[in-house]
Amino acid sequence: MHLLAPWFAQASVATDWHATSLAQALLYTAVFSLAGTALAILGYKIFDACTPGNLHEEIIKNRNTAAAILGAAIILGVCMVVAAAIMG
Repeated sequence: MHLLAPWFAQASVATDWHATSLAQALLYTAVFSLAGTALAILGYKIFDACTPGNLHEEIIKNRNTAAAILGAAIILGVCMVVAAAIMG
């Protein structure tokens, strides 16, 4: 049991994401917004691949309002999950 104590003590140390300057806050904002946007697009593409038909084509070519609402709901849902993960 004594051999594992230092490992558990080091594992409990959390990194601090709080910015200490304006430049660091702007950098964190840019990084998290790019990561969030990329994950939202990836989530939409994964959902589109898992469902029958092509959702993007249905929205653009056929101008299907219901498909557009579904696509927006998927993107917003992924964005909420990403925001919750970033905020901890």
